[in-house]
Amino acid sequence: MPTYAYACKDCGHAFDIVQAFTDSSLSDCPECQGSLRKKFNSVGVVFKGSGFYRTDSRDSKGSTVSAAAAAPAASPAPASVPAAAAS
Repeated sequence: MPTYAYACKDCGHAFDIVQAFTDSSLSDCPECQGSLRKKFNSVGVVFKGSGFYRTDSRDSKGSTVSAAAAAPAASPAPASVPAAAAS
């Protein structure tokens, strides 16, 4: 359940309370019975970067493009020549 911060408009009393999403907002100050306002805090998660894509967290076997088709074909390695035959 989320924690909400409230502050009284009349006396300035500030407090935090844990409420369910379905609970209604508080309207009366517990100290002076004045009117409350809900305070908004900064967001806990910030996404930075060029973007987030569906393929960022997927492995190559789940992709529709095979790794062999995406990478250029490598030339075959030259056959190794034994050292005794080279002299």
